[in-house]
Amino acid sequence: MKHMKSLCSTLLALTMALSLTACSNTDGGSGSGDGEAAYTIGISQYGEHASLDNCHIGFLQGLEQAGLVDGENLKVIYDNAGFDDNTARQIADSFSAQGVDLMVGIATNSATACYAASEDKNIPVIFTAITDPVGAHLDSGNITGTSDVLPVEGQLQLIRALQPGAKTIGIIYTTSEANSVYSVGVYEELASEYGFTLETVGVTSQAEVTQAVDTLLSRGVDCLSNLTDNNVVGVLGAILEKTTEAGIPVYGSEVEQMKAGCVAGAGLDYVKLGVQTGLMAAKVLKGEATCEELPYEIIESYDLYVNSEVMDAMGLTMPDDLAQTAVEVETNS
Repeated sequence: MKHMKSLCSTLLALTMALSLTACSNTDGGSGSGDGEAAYTIGISQYGEHASLDNCHIGFLQGLEQAGLVDGENLKVIYDNAGFDDNTARQIADSFSAQGVDLMVGIATNSATACYAASEDKNIPVIFTAITDPVGAHLDSGNITGTSDVLPVEGQLQLIRALQPGAKTIGIIYTTSEANSVYSVGVYEELASEYGFTLETVGVTSQAEVTQAVDTLLSRGVDCLSNLTDNNVVGVLGAILEKTTEAGIPVYGSEVEQMKAGCVAGAGLDYVKLGVQTGLMAAKVLKGEATCEELPYEIIESYDLYVNSEVMDAMGLTMPDDLAQTAVEVETNS
């Protein structure tokens, strides 16, 4: 009987030791070795269009470059808000309730919602596709990420090179989008240096965008310059139908807009932006740095993208010096 008790005690001790070992393998984010996810993150995307989708794709690529792979040592919970602020808040609250290790906000409204939902639990938040983190009050605390501030001066230089006689640029923007309000302010500050005046129309929803196009065309603008405004980008196809019929070029602000039919643009590659954001998130998840130790990053380099098919249709010619560095894109079929 003593031997039996001794054997039971040994088995019990061994069982407890194995249990503690398994717990210690997952504590602090290290994997258990059996395929169980070491980290769980929640990604909230404000809505679906090519720019934000590319941020999402690039973000996962950045995590993978850092050794964190969805379905292996990482669990990703993804949702999009359909460009609705209430839905964005609900998504963020859900992530907080599930106790994710990190929240990701793609675009300002989603990032703001995630940050508000994370504060009580001090969950780190990573953002991307935010033009003005300072204006959005997302530049301090347990939050960091990447800014997609537009190369406005590069865009103005490009428009002047392609349309030497142009006088007026039209811009449509959402009055409640901090990114867009900020970018319009930069345009207003710099436009006169390149001999342009601005005609701007503010909207509150996608439903107002096509009417805003009609307004700008009636004011005799020489071209439109598109921002990364979510409402506007969401109906870019409808905008281009009207401007093409009127013979008015539209300049884009990132590569997907040229693929959609904009003539050219000084802009960003949002997959690269996402990759940079994913690498930052990996550092936070692995405990290599806190959000407070990682200031938000700005993508300072940009490319000139040109859609020659659309440019030819508009009767525009790219100067040789710019053509040597421009990246050619084709219209999506």
